[in-house]
Amino acid sequence: MSVWKDFTDGLWKDIPPFRLVLGLCPTLAVTTAADNGLGMGLATTFVLVCSNALISILRKLIPKKVRIASYIVIIASFVVMVELFMQAYFYRLYIILGIFIPLIVVNCIILGRAEAFASKRPILNSIADGLGHGFGFTISLTIVGAFREILGAGTLFSKITLFGPHFMPFSFMVKPPGAFICLGLFLGIMNIISRGRV
Repeated sequence: MSVWKDFTDGLWKDIPPFRLVLGLCPTLAVTTAADNGLGMGLATTFVLVCSNALISILRKLIPKKVRIASYIVIIASFVVMVELFMQAYFYRLYIILGIFIPLIVVNCIILGRAEAFASKRPILNSIADGLGHGFGFTISLTIVGAFREILGAGTLFSKITLFGPHFMPFSFMVKPPGAFICLGLFLGIMNIISRGRV
C-alpha cells in the first residue's frame, strides 16, 4: 500500500469518531468549544504520530508477550511530554482539558493504531497513518466543538461573536445532552454521505 493511502484513510474512510466510532470520550467531553476540540486533537495527533514512529522502529525488538505493556509505556512517555508542554505554554487549555490529557494514554485510537498498524509496518507508513488518523480526529473534534459552540454560545473559537445581542443560545448544546445529539447528527451525516445518498 502507498504512504498516501495510509495517510488519507484516516481523513475519511477510517475517521476515528465518525467511521470507526473510537475516541468518543474526548469527543463528547471536551468539545464544548472549537478551540478545545482543536487543542485535544493536536495533542492526540502528536502522541499518535510519535508513538507510531517509535513502535514501528522497535517492532522487531519488542517481545510479543509484553507488546501491549511496551506500547503503553511508549504512549505514556509522549503523553507526559504533551501534558508538560501544554501546562507550560497553553495553561488555560490545559486546565479546560483537565483529566482528558493524561487519558490520551488509554485512548483506543492510539493503542489500536499501535497494535494494528505500527507494529506491522515500516516507519514512513506508520507516520503517515498516525498523521492521517490524528488529523482526522482533530478535524472531527474541531467541527463538533464548533457546531456546539455556535449553537450553544453564539461564538466561534471563544472569541468571534457570530450573532447579535438578541441571540438566544441553545444552552443544552454545550452540556452533555448536546454532545450526544451532535455526535448522532454527524454519525448520521457520515453514513448518508458514505452510502452515496447525497
